[in-house]
Amino acid sequence: MDDPRLTPARGDIAAKYLEGNVEAARFVAGEPFEVIGALAPLRRAPATDGEMMTQALHGERVTVYDRNDEGWAWGQLDCDGYVGWLPDAALAKPGAAPTHRVTAIRTFAFPGPSIQLPPVETLVMGSALAVTREDGTFAITSEGWHLPRSHLAVLGHFEPDFVAVAERFVGTPYLWGGKSSFGIDCSGLVQISLGASGIPCPRDSDMQQASLGQALDVAEANKLTRGDLLFWNGHVAIARDETTIVHANAHHMATVIENTLAAIARIKLAGSALVAIKRP
Repeated sequence: MDDPRLTPARGDIAAKYLEGNVEAARFVAGEPFEVIGALAPLRRAPATDGEMMTQALHGERVTVYDRNDEGWAWGQLDCDGYVGWLPDAALAKPGAAPTHRVTAIRTFAFPGPSIQLPPVETLVMGSALAVTREDGTFAITSEGWHLPRSHLAVLGHFEPDFVAVAERFVGTPYLWGGKSSFGIDCSGLVQISLGASGIPCPRDSDMQQASLGQALDVAEANKLTRGDLLFWNGHVAIARDETTIVHANAHHMATVIENTLAAIARIKLAGSALVAIKRP
């Protein structure tokens, strides 16, 4: 059965590329859009109290297949294929192709070339921008925003150590479906960190367990190397070294560094045993 998280198909409408593979009343090609806000929630249902399954970052491209009269658009994210409802107001027709990504965990966009001006937006790591020119320490985007050049990198630049990226999120509040320094969940931390190092990564921990890396024996949890991924049912953590992990978790309601064996024991006591270790 096709995973509904990754399959833009409902009984009344489905993506044209799925015709012949799923049943739907009609099939549509969809329209390209991009996220124009700092973050856009992707929800299971078209309502502000609907479960937030993930977030789309500024500049992210979305294929929209349906829109309702209450301000919601149903579509599929281009980056990881996730399907759900986004606020229509957070989307616009694609502008200039992105040239840069934000590499700081957060940065400010100013309306002019001065850090004394009130910022017009706060952008997060992974946000995509079209930089049109540079002015001293600022990069100027197609929106006319001025961002610190040191907080950006050209597309194609990758961090050498994805674990070091994850470590920068220590202290970030835990947020179900979150994938930024405003709030992040366990698999969002893995996805953002691997993505910063140029490693494609699906969104949810079960998808990550199924698709990432080489499986190791779970009995070898005391012989981990930096970058190994530890999986429980519904949770994932990143090994920093032989004895510690970094993970966003609801126990601490934050991203923390924790002793590996102590975390394994604590989570097992709560009812979930370690089920897999993968080496990307």
